[in-house]
Amino acid sequence: QPQRPPRLRLQTDEHWLDLRGPTACEIHTPADRDAVLARLGPDPLQRSPRPERAWQKVQRSRTSIGALLMDQSVLAGVGNVYRAEALYRAGLSPFRPGREVPEPTWRAMWDDLVLLLRAGVRAGHIVTTHREDRDRRSGPPRREDRFYVYRRTGLPCRRCATEVRTEVMVGRNLYWCPACQPA
Repeated sequence: QPQRPPRLRLQTDEHWLDLRGPTACEIHTPADRDAVLARLGPDPLQRSPRPERAWQKVQRSRTSIGALLMDQSVLAGVGNVYRAEALYRAGLSPFRPGREVPEPTWRAMWDDLVLLLRAGVRAGHIVTTHREDRDRRSGPPRREDRFYVYRRTGLPCRRCATEVRTEVMVGRNLYWCPACQPA
């Protein structure tokens, strides 16, 4: 499937960046940039991300973990695909309040997000499934084999065959398996 043309392309002698999704883009001064970055939570792709900063907000919050993962002030860089897939891989209900998430579960999910995000950057696309959970186990995963729950509404869960469900949460479609991710 062809990619949409970028809305904005930034390029230097060493780097480039294409922005495809935003409907509004702004150019900031260095001071503006620093103020924006100061409001962001830790990013799992940073060299020293300090996940304890995110945990401090999660453990005190009544907001669902599914909503917290989309809040860039709690945790930066986790979009809708990684939210659905990380929660599934952690066996965590997206509706559970942040303060009810056990710290070991949070730490394991953080570590998994680091692994998934880095793998996605290296591969140039997102793959969250383990080889043994794919329909085709050899070769690179086909597009339809890349996810456990994301965009799989009504299809059977790869692990338990329960129907994958969807619901809107914080303005985005949320995907989950009610059996593998109990409340």
